[in-house]
Amino acid sequence: MKPFRARNPITIGLVGLTVLTLGLLSAFFFEDLPIIGGGTSYRAQFTEAAGLKPDDEVRVAGVKVGKVADVELEKDHVLVTFRVDDAWVGDRSTAAIKIKTLLGQKFLALDPQGGAPLKPSEAIPRERTMSPFDVTEAFTGLASTVGQINTEQLAKSFQTIATTFRDTPDEVRGALDGLNALSKTISSRDDQLAALLANTNKISKTLADRNAEFEKLLGDGNRLLAEIRKRKDAISSLLTGTQKLSRELQGLVADNKNQLRPALEQLERVTTMLQRNQDSLGRSINLLAPFVRVFANTLGNGRWFDTYICGLLPPSLGPVNPEGCRP
Repeated sequence: MKPFRARNPITIGLVGLTVLTLGLLSAFFFEDLPIIGGGTSYRAQFTEAAGLKPDDEVRVAGVKVGKVADVELEKDHVLVTFRVDDAWVGDRSTAAIKIKTLLGQKFLALDPQGGAPLKPSEAIPRERTMSPFDVTEAFTGLASTVGQINTEQLAKSFQTIATTFRDTPDEVRGALDGLNALSKTISSRDDQLAALLANTNKISKTLADRNAEFEKLLGDGNRLLAEIRKRKDAISSLLTGTQKLSRELQGLVADNKNQLRPALEQLERVTTMLQRNQDSLGRSINLLAPFVRVFANTLGNGRWFDTYICGLLPPSLGPVNPEGCRP
């Protein structure tokens, strides 16, 4: 076997470039690789996208099994490409775009049906797919559409209809009178209605901008409810124990009412006296502080009094206390 240095460097360079290129291609197209990729790709045809976007979840029975890869327009319908990992998809499966959050985020729901696996080359037809009604887009379109209505012209139209049918029977005339009154009300409240629709549009935009925060809030609420559900027995036992304790305390107070009443009355008198002499007690504590400090210094070194007696021996008897005691 030739040593590495003896080999042709051109061949080694070409092999290295080939391996590096294959590695880069594998990194970029990792999900398309068999066995280790992101799952099997399927397609489904919808009449409309309904706000579904790439990277939205794909669920089977509420469990996430993949994600949407692409949403594109194909002739007169929308073609959705999605990947499914570790889930069986039958040849009679149905697909539906459903609302994930109150703010309009969507996910693709699959209902696996059929007796044979679905071929990746065959798309789920529109007869077995369903798109939801987008309330957010409807309100946004309503705000822009109503804002373009000429309310004065609308009021004149209603008034003309009421005038034309003036000689009709009472039932019809009453309905037209109500229609005329409605047109006048709409015309007189034009500015208020425009402001209301504008505010509705702002609210919908604000909610859409805060979609992630609301989703997190709802997720935290779900986790809280799940934790409460897990601790249902413990919470029930706690509440039952608290109820039993309250009954026992109520019985204890009822049984010892005659003994507790004098004690509580005496306690009330004591607290009243302490409150009345609060200033005196505070002053006593302040005056007691120096004595406690000196007393603690005296007994702080052990089981004896640590003190000093000055003048026990006169200064003339020795060098013990030559200066004497100072006053």
